[in-house]
Amino acid sequence: MDSGTKRRLVWSFLSSWVSRLSSTLIQLVQLPVFLHFWSVPLYGDWLIVSAVPTYLSFSTTGFGSVAGNEMTMLMAREDPTGALRVFESCWWLIVGLCAGTILLLSGALYFLPAAPLLRIDNIGEQDTKWVIFYLGVSVLLGQLEQLLQSAYRSIGRYAYGTMVKSAFALSAFALTLVAVALGHGPKGTALVFAAANVAGTVLLAGMARRDIPWLEFGWRHASVGEVRALARPALAFMCFPVGNAINLAGTQMAVNYALGPVSVVIFSAARTVSRAALQMVQLVNSTFEPEITMAFGASRVELTRTLHRRACQLALAVALVIVAALMTVGPWFLTHWSGGHVPPSRGLLSILLLVVVLFALWSTSSTLMTATNQHQRMAVVYLAATGATCAVCYFAARWKGIYGGAAALLVSELAMNAYVLPASLRIARDSLGGFVASMFTYPQSLRPGAVWRRVRRTGPGLDAE
Repeated sequence: MDSGTKRRLVWSFLSSWVSRLSSTLIQLVQLPVFLHFWSVPLYGDWLIVSAVPTYLSFSTTGFGSVAGNEMTMLMAREDPTGALRVFESCWWLIVGLCAGTILLLSGALYFLPAAPLLRIDNIGEQDTKWVIFYLGVSVLLGQLEQLLQSAYRSIGRYAYGTMVKSAFALSAFALTLVAVALGHGPKGTALVFAAANVAGTVLLAGMARRDIPWLEFGWRHASVGEVRALARPALAFMCFPVGNAINLAGTQMAVNYALGPVSVVIFSAARTVSRAALQMVQLVNSTFEPEITMAFGASRVELTRTLHRRACQLALAVALVIVAALMTVGPWFLTHWSGGHVPPSRGLLSILLLVVVLFALWSTSSTLMTATNQHQRMAVVYLAATGATCAVCYFAARWKGIYGGAAALLVSELAMNAYVLPASLRIARDSLGGFVASMFTYPQSLRPGAVWRRVRRTGPGLDAE
């Protein structure tokens, strides 16, 4: 790797770490605060209702993600006009899709009985509908923010865009906690969150226009042909948010149908603790993804292969270290974090941490496919695997309780590992033997002797010279 790539990787890691830390902080703080001001059944119903809008992300995420990859590869080939054409085309397409989705959501909420369908007993029918609407608007605005972040990524300022988005997310969450502490129920809390997200999207758009030289919000460069060219990978990308929603919200609802809202709180709390390790794995993915896109766009095959190997190696190391730590302190933390509402369960946590280890390899390897818009088949496999997991989760929970529901999560992880790694190795022009061997080696610069020499060079004797 050249020095520029290493420097961007460091800044990308730091910004991704801040982003994941803020996300983890939100998850860790949310449960004790909500349980302090709300009852356990009310919070359980909130988890179920707030999970529903995540399904809306499938409506536009595909074009935002694919456009980001395409803009980055075009800028790697020094083509800002092409990047602007992609941006404007996808901006107006996403705006139109968001508007249409909001209209469809409004119609569905007007005619369908939301609370009975979700088996909600502690939130009124009208409040349930408003919560879904407000949070749905927030989810859709996130797609525009994703496209704006991708524009920063295309010029090598991914770290800056991520830091700004993290600051907005923390601000919105802080305002939500204030609403809860002031005595607002689910409807008022969701309204505050949605208003904060609207303000953040507008501000991020203004900042991007100022910071990115080629960026414009007109439609002069927009092209229907550009949209058509991106349609197939974009449609495939939509399978990922749908699969994620099934994997997270769908399995959560499966546990609710099988065991009830109290079990949802226990399942969700243990899963949140285990996902602290998963967040760190995703940090590795987001750190390497922009560089993989740029290297592939510039046809640097050897660098692409090296980035893929190092990303997988680092993800596995991080996952194993954090899993070992959580196995030690996780059960104790779980019960104290929840204020005694969630019992310690080493068995449940062990199953969920095994899911994280299996997730680490395939998810990081798959970054090579998603970063270069070669993910169509993988998306179909992922959607099928998570759908099967959701169905198995319900029946396993009915059969073996909450442990069975947790064990069902292994289905999708095993299926994805079997498909992703061979496909990624073909793109990187790598061999299985070479890839496996690279997992047990590390660069010369990280060997103990080299590290010690650098420490000595930066010691007090250097100043004396």
